[in-house]
Amino acid sequence: MGRVKAKSGPLARRPDNSAFKQQRLPAWSPMLTANTVLPFFYIMALICMLLGVWLLLTVQSIQEIKLDYTEAGTCDMCFKKLKNVSIAAQGCSCRVVFAVEKAFKGDVFFYYGLQNFHQNLRRYMDSRDDGQMVGRKQNLKNPSSYCEPFIRNKDGLPIAPCGAVANSIFNDSFTFNYHGSNGSPVKVRLLRRGITWYTDKNVKYRNPQIDNLTLAEVFKGTAQPLYWHKPVYDLDPHDPTNNGFINDDLIIWMREAAFPNFKKLYGVLYRANKPFTKGLPAGNYSIDISYNFPVQYFQGRKEVVLTTLTWFGGQNHFLPIAYLVTSSLVLLIAVALTVVWWKFGKDGKNMEE
Repeated sequence: MGRVKAKSGPLARRPDNSAFKQQRLPAWSPMLTANTVLPFFYIMALICMLLGVWLLLTVQSIQEIKLDYTEAGTCDMCFKKLKNVSIAAQGCSCRVVFAVEKAFKGDVFFYYGLQNFHQNLRRYMDSRDDGQMVGRKQNLKNPSSYCEPFIRNKDGLPIAPCGAVANSIFNDSFTFNYHGSNGSPVKVRLLRRGITWYTDKNVKYRNPQIDNLTLAEVFKGTAQPLYWHKPVYDLDPHDPTNNGFINDDLIIWMREAAFPNFKKLYGVLYRANKPFTKGLPAGNYSIDISYNFPVQYFQGRKEVVLTTLTWFGGQNHFLPIAYLVTSSLVLLIAVALTVVWWKFGKDGKNMEE
C-alpha cells in the first residue's frame, strides 16, 4: 500500500470545514429598537419603585428604641470609675430609666450595641483557635500560635478560650424592669437561650468530651482569659448546659461584626406571662446594668436596642432607598431616551447617515 503523505505548510493549520469551526452556526442577534427598549426601561422603573415603597413601608412599621447608656442616668459614675484601672476590676452597677410611648406588639428583641469597636481588623479576627473551640483535646492544652499574645497567662497555663476575640468579650449584663400603673417594678423576663445560629451551637462550637469528667475537670489545667471575671466552665451558674464553649453569649460575640458600629442579640422577650403576652405594654421601664465593659480606651459608646422585627429583618433603610434611587435614575434615563427618540428618530429620517 502506498504511504499517505502528511500535510504540511498553511493547509495543515486550517480548521476543519465544519459549521462549528468555520462559525457558520445559526445565531440570533436582537435588534434594539425604541419600541422594545423604552417599555423595558419604564417597566423596570415601575418595578423598582413599587419594591422600594413596599420595603420602606415595611421598615417604617418596625418599632425601635435606642438607649445610649455610656454616660446616661447613674451610669455616668461608672463611666468615670472605669477610667481608673486600679478600681475598674471591682465592677459597677447603674440604672437607666425610660418610657415606651407606644406598645411594642409581638416579639421584642433586646440587643446591646457598640460604636467605634473594630471587630473587622484582620489580626483581631485571626486571633482565635477554631480547633480549640470545636472541642479538640489537643488544642485545649496546646492552643494555636494565632492566639498570641493571649495564648498563656503569666503562670504559663494555656488560656481557654484563647485569642483577642474571646479576651475582649462584652461582659455587661442587664436586668429589665417594667413599672406598671401602681409603680411597683415587674421583672421583664428575657429568653437567653436558643438565640444563636443552629450551626454555631451544634457544629462550630463544642466542649471537649472526656468520659466521667465534669466540665470543670475537663478545663482543669487551663486559665481563663486575662480580662474575664469567670472561667469558661462557669459562665452561666444557673444553667450547666450553657457553659464552656457552647455558651450563647460567647458564641454570639465570637461571630465578628463587619462594621465598627454594630449590635448583638442579648435576649428575646418571654411572652408567656402577663402583661407581656402581646409584647411590651406602654409605660415606664428601667434597666439595671452591671457596668463592666470599658469603652474609654477606644472612644466608643454603648447602647441598648429594643426592637420588633418583620420578615425583612430589623430597621434598615438602605435597601428601600437603593430601590427608590435606582427607580428614579432608570426613569430619568427612560424619559431622556424618549425625548431623543421623539425628536430625532421617530420617523427614521434624522437617523440616516
